[in-house]
Amino acid sequence: MRIFLISSLVFFSVQLANGQGCCSGGGGNPLAGGASTGVLEEGQMEILSSYQYSRSNKFKTRDSDTASFFDNLSSNYVFLKADYGLTDKFTLSVAAGYYANRTITEFPDTTYAVGLMEIEQKKVKSSGMGDLIIFPRYSVYNKLKGVNRTELTLGLGWKIPIGSHTDSNFVGHSYFLNVENSPPTIDSLEIWQTSPPTVQTTNGSHDLMAYAFFFKSYPHRKLRLFASALYVRRGWNSLGLKFGDYASLGLFAGTTVFKKLGLTGQIQGEWIGKMNVHNEINALSLYSIDTASTGSMKVSFVPQISYAFKGGVSLFALADIPMYQYLRGTQIASQYQFTAGLSYRFALKKKKEVVPSKALETNSEPLVFKGGETIGFKVWGQCEMCKKRIQKTMMGLRGINSADWNIESQQLLVSFDPEIVSVEDMKKALAKVGHDTEEFRATDKAYKKLHSCCKYERP
Repeated sequence: MRIFLISSLVFFSVQLANGQGCCSGGGGNPLAGGASTGVLEEGQMEILSSYQYSRSNKFKTRDSDTASFFDNLSSNYVFLKADYGLTDKFTLSVAAGYYANRTITEFPDTTYAVGLMEIEQKKVKSSGMGDLIIFPRYSVYNKLKGVNRTELTLGLGWKIPIGSHTDSNFVGHSYFLNVENSPPTIDSLEIWQTSPPTVQTTNGSHDLMAYAFFFKSYPHRKLRLFASALYVRRGWNSLGLKFGDYASLGLFAGTTVFKKLGLTGQIQGEWIGKMNVHNEINALSLYSIDTASTGSMKVSFVPQISYAFKGGVSLFALADIPMYQYLRGTQIASQYQFTAGLSYRFALKKKKEVVPSKALETNSEPLVFKGGETIGFKVWGQCEMCKKRIQKTMMGLRGINSADWNIESQQLLVSFDPEIVSVEDMKKALAKVGHDTEEFRATDKAYKKLHSCCKYERP
């Protein structure tokens, strides 16, 4: 059967976090992966790998089911992403993906040969690399109020096609009489046709990406709220095609149970614009594309489950469940999509971890003095009990005149004699009793000794 492709949409979720790779059928989201993410700490790195399976045999005209043009469309996609925190506010992300296959399976044809019935089912497919995505992100707002954190991150990326958007498939043979032979013979030529964009591993264009991420955490309630937005501005490819721009908005809510198990629910809306074609290009005859049947809207529910192991390793799995789809003209709709993967987050540049030292043993009485210097720095904590512990620790050091820690701002204001005690000594003493600072991190043993109400969200 000759394939008549109206156009197709294969949607890739924005998760983590992360969504990567490009879907070419109607121009979808180039991100695929875990949960949407903001930025990493300076010197921190995250490696994420995922596998995604998609399949659909559902066709729609606008928002109503309609007759199918082929049996099904499926894909198997492997994705790899690496993030690195250049500073506490700036993270660079590089990602690429590989399609083990993108396949259109036609309806089976029944033929008879020598009285025997044969059923043949042809496939149009491609495989190979997808796109390279360079995706820097910058935190424009990051505030910790008590233990509640609020973050706003913006990103601007570039999608570079590294796979092929011109793969072809075998259509059949053309038979002709070859009169150059004596006697004349019947010869044939193979006929190959450029595969539909639906099964190409990239749309072949250089695209710009704009991204926004908002995060709000409430550790006391074990609740995390997210929102992410992505806009992809498509460019023209070498075939004279410009896929429709893509936009998405996702709203997330997540929690953690049993300390290790993460549960996240997302409502995601997606929009894809109409495809443009150069005036001199006949997209229908050359590529089986009817541009009147391109562009769509979709709302889906995306549940995700994850499990965090010790050492920064996490496993995750998610599914895209369409709730509503509106497709211009007649197109193949999204139906089944599952993603599973793992991530590994680690520090290439570790903060110093303080081990209790006899050099920090304090005198029973502080040394009171006149004059000196005053300095302020951040100390992680969360309650009045923390305030007493932090201030008592400071006043137990020689050379400290006064110490005041603010719960809301997490700032410690200290008046001291620099000839007797250094700022480094202060921070080491705080780490010894379980409180992190920007330069020194308390040992896990010291942190676990804190009262349950003092367990702050560690940086």
